[in-house]
Amino acid sequence: MSTTKNLNAAKSAKNDEFYTQLSDIENELRHYKDHFRNKVVYCNCDDPKISNFFHYFAYNFETLGLKKLITTCYRSQTSDLFTQNQHEQSICLEYLGEGYSNIPDLNKVGIVSLKGDGDFRSGECVELLKQSDIVVTNPPFSLFREYVALLMEHEKKFVIIGNKNAITYKEIFGLIKDGKLWVGNTPMSKDILFDVPQDYAEELIATKKEGSAYKIVDGIVKGRSQSIWFTNLDYAKRHEDLILYKRYLGNEDEYPKYDNYDAIEVSKTKNIPVDYDGTMGVPITFLDKHNPDQFELLGATESEGKGFSNGLWFPESGVAQPVIRGKRVYKRLFIRNKGVQA
Repeated sequence: MSTTKNLNAAKSAKNDEFYTQLSDIENELRHYKDHFRNKVVYCNCDDPKISNFFHYFAYNFETLGLKKLITTCYRSQTSDLFTQNQHEQSICLEYLGEGYSNIPDLNKVGIVSLKGDGDFRSGECVELLKQSDIVVTNPPFSLFREYVALLMEHEKKFVIIGNKNAITYKEIFGLIKDGKLWVGNTPMSKDILFDVPQDYAEELIATKKEGSAYKIVDGIVKGRSQSIWFTNLDYAKRHEDLILYKRYLGNEDEYPKYDNYDAIEVSKTKNIPVDYDGTMGVPITFLDKHNPDQFELLGATESEGKGFSNGLWFPESGVAQPVIRGKRVYKRLFIRNKGVQA
């Protein structure tokens, strides 16, 4: 698909009009504070006049010990929180923390117009990307594969928001499996709510179910999506051992083998047996607890992509979704406990 078609698709995708709340940014980024010292942070999908990512980093510039903060956005330069990217000029801000103890006056700092449209893949924005150390933003969900590919191409560190389903994208899962990307500190089960444009808020109320597609908080409609944080910055919780207390031996009936995969089923992460040395299928929410020092991530079910199971699938079954005693179950990841010897 061409860049123009991609951009049109992104503009039409409703999740691309979600605006991250400051509280969610604060709750996640506090786990990476040591990573930011003397670093250049780039928010390449953010209008500084409305972005809470800019707000967070500008307010905490000295506390974090940042070297520089750069933000760019796609054709957006009004103070209207819910701009629809209809303005003629894209903008860039490079902030060095020049003597401001709070959010800088944007009329007094270096906001400049970009020559192009501010697309994160444009030559101008890629040059700024090359100058940065860490990228932090909420990129367009509809362009998530391309966005991550660009970060990996330029070997950048990042903390970004994406759809939970991105875990099973072929391009993303390969990075997770190889330990090049992992989920953030915020639990996958926690709702990340977003500010949305007024017209979309009205559409949600008229056409969607409250609690599923949206929630009303203090009388304000907040968009809800299956969103999680993705990062390649390390943090303490990622190296905490999962405490295991159940045993496989003597309780084999609790861990049936799949009809079509060479693995046993573990329906809940907390039920991973302490004494099983083989391959186990676990829910994707296992990634919340995944300590790469404790577990090896082997693959995922073939229903998520051809070859995902790393040879564990029985192709003669003709069924890619995991099956137990003739009954299909939800997608699974396959793991092995490194601490149990065969």
